[in-house]
Amino acid sequence: MNKKPVETIMGIVVLAVATLFMMFAYKVSDLQVVKGYEINARFLKIGGLNTGADVRINGVKVGTVIEQKISPLDYMVDVKMSILPEILLPKDSVITVAGDGLMGDKFVKIEPGKSEEYLSNGSIAENTKDAKTLEDMVGEIIFMVTDNENK
Repeated sequence: MNKKPVETIMGIVVLAVATLFMMFAYKVSDLQVVKGYEINARFLKIGGLNTGADVRINGVKVGTVIEQKISPLDYMVDVKMSILPEILLPKDSVITVAGDGLMGDKFVKIEPGKSEEYLSNGSIAENTKDAKTLEDMVGEIIFMVTDNENK
């Protein structure tokens, strides 16, 4: 098999360009794990939240979910998150599992509080709200409608 050197060089160039494109796409897609201090939160339901999911404040990514596990004692879900070091979260911040629309990916939403004390590395956030499933929302609507009819 007699190959021309031009074909070999072009093949190498194509592979190099493909590698550069993949590296660029990875950096632009914001899939990197945020490196920072770790906080924990406990939820009864996380509704499809995955490891690697975003942690957001006002829609801006400030962290990443790095671990989730269920406690065998009380069946609560322990979620560990890594938060950017420059973001200081007050201890009374509200941490919620939310989603992008009805069928979108789940993420952790943080609403910063007003406390003068801040969560530090390894802290457990006390003020959490569980994920709401579609069934929960439909049930609330039915309850509101039937409650208004009975008045």
